[in-house]
Amino acid sequence: MAKWFVGARFFGKKKPLQSVIFISDKCNLKCKHCSVYNYENPNVKTFEQIRKELEYCYSLGSRFVDFEGGEPFIWEDNGKRIDDLVDLAKQIGFYSCTITTNAQRPFVNSRADSIWVSLDGVGQWHEQIRGRGTFERLEKNIATCNHKALSANMAINTLNYQGVAPTIEYVKNSPYFKSISLNFHTPFEGTEYLALDMEKRAEIIDLILDYKKKGYPIMNSATGLKKMKRLDFTPECWVTNFIFSDGTKLAQCVGKEQGVCDKCGFCMAAEMNAVFNFRPETIIAGLKLRL
Repeated sequence: MAKWFVGARFFGKKKPLQSVIFISDKCNLKCKHCSVYNYENPNVKTFEQIRKELEYCYSLGSRFVDFEGGEPFIWEDNGKRIDDLVDLAKQIGFYSCTITTNAQRPFVNSRADSIWVSLDGVGQWHEQIRGRGTFERLEKNIATCNHKALSANMAINTLNYQGVAPTIEYVKNSPYFKSISLNFHTPFEGTEYLALDMEKRAEIIDLILDYKKKGYPIMNSATGLKKMKRLDFTPECWVTNFIFSDGTKLAQCVGKEQGVCDKCGFCMAAEMNAVFNFRPETIIAGLKLRL
């Protein structure tokens, strides 16, 4: 990792450090803020397709991989399930694997190094976005998953921003969650109404920073959060490469193609900039998350 940083920062070698692979766009929910699900004709990759994609990402220099969907825990190919992909990634040489899930299906004893559970609030805040009964099923499945590195991931929007404080409190008091990551809705086509204006975003970030100062388990670094208030940093989003469910490969987030970088809500963008500029707090936070 030190070699990667020196090459990137001082020699202009822009190799990805992590990869996001969408293994399917098949999902068991229809969330209001989602722009990637596909019910009529979902793409579902085969095990061999994903093997080639992992090998491709590794050849670029990536050493951390996130499996996303759709819903990864419903993916299946001739008896292979998501944990078989985790094993495959480790065999290829990836340092750690993360799975992002809506926690609507049991995921007991998953072999992923970390699991991010999409949590859009407590109770009604979550269900007004994801549907009735989703919060109860989420609570049931995190209670039985038996995973040591379970984190919540909240996407803050116009429907749930008032639930940010209760959600942070909920994660702190939960015996199952290790931490929470907070992001803001990015206004992709068809979901623009869910994006907060910059004034309200800044207000929410100040709230999050206050909780962080008090020692709440917030994954975001203070540096990254402050950068997201202004969005005045140079994006270094090449740190993560993406492969979508249709096989499309992008060297950075799809937000650039859609022209929404000036309204970006993915706090990872600020974290990547902070890592690239060698902010120790952010680097330590990233290491804790990944390793």
